[in-house]
Amino acid sequence: MEKLDTGTDELLCEIEDRVATVTLNKPRKKNALGDVLTPALRETLLRLESHSSVGCVMITGTGDAFCSGGDIGGMGNRKGDRKGAGSSVQSAPKSLHERVTELTRKQETLTLRLFELAKPTIAALPGAAAGAGLSIALACDIRIASESAFVTTAFANIGLSGDYGASWFLPQIVGLARAKEMFFTAERISAIDGLNMGLINKVFPDNSFRIDAFQYARKIANGPTMALGLMKKNLNSGLKQGLAASLAMEAEHLIMSGGSAESSEAIKAFIEKRTPRFHTNDE
Repeated sequence: MEKLDTGTDELLCEIEDRVATVTLNKPRKKNALGDVLTPALRETLLRLESHSSVGCVMITGTGDAFCSGGDIGGMGNRKGDRKGAGSSVQSAPKSLHERVTELTRKQETLTLRLFELAKPTIAALPGAAAGAGLSIALACDIRIASESAFVTTAFANIGLSGDYGASWFLPQIVGLARAKEMFFTAERISAIDGLNMGLINKVFPDNSFRIDAFQYARKIANGPTMALGLMKKNLNSGLKQGLAASLAMEAEHLIMSGGSAESSEAIKAFIEKRTPRFHTNDE
C-alpha cells in the first residue's frame, strides 16, 4: 500500500491494488468542504490522473458521511462568498464579476476535472452526500452507497441556487422533472430509492460497506486502463454531440485500443481461457 501525502490530515489518500482511495477526513463537520480540504482535493486528483499505479479513483468520507457540502458555519462571515468551496478570506470585498470568475474557476478545477478525469471514478457514500458534496458524487462516473446513506441537494435549505455542476449532472441522470423536484424540495433520497431511480449504481450493507466498496473499485481498477479511459471519453462526449460525431470518435478510439498491449493480452487470455492480466505487480 502506498500513502500519498496530500499536505493535510483533512484529506487522506492511499493506493492499493490500483485503487486510489481518497478520503474526505473532517468527521466532526461531516466532511464539509473548506479552505484546506478542497484545494488539496483538486491537487490530488491531478496527481492521481497521471499516476501509473492507479487504475481507478474512489472518493469517500470518514465516519458516517460522504460530504455535507460547504462549511455552513463559515458562510455568514463572507458577505456572499462561498468559504465552503475552498476560497480564502479577503481584506477587501470583491466585485460580483470577480466572485463569479473565481467560483467558475474553482468549479472547473474540481467537478469538471473529476468528470473529465482520464480514469474511472467512483463516489463511495457511507452516509449523507449533500449540496456541493452531492455535486462531487454526481461528477463521478459511478455512485455506490451504504444502506443507510442518503443524498439531498440541500441548497434550498440555505437559500442558495446550487453550484459545482449539480444542475447539469442531475437531469442527465434522473431526468429534468425529477431533478427540479429534488432542487426545489431538498428532499432526502435514500440509498434504495436512489438505486431505483438510477442515481445510485450499487447499495451494500452498512457493516461491510468499505470492504465491498474497495472490492467493487478493485475490479474496475484492474481492467484495461487505456480502453476504460477511451470508453469514458466516448460516453461523456455523447452527451454533447450527434451520432455521426460519436461514430467517428468510436472508430478512432477502437483502432487506438485495438493496437494496444491491453488488447493483445485480452485476446491471448481469451484464447487460453484465462483471466487477462493487464497490469504487473511491480507497476
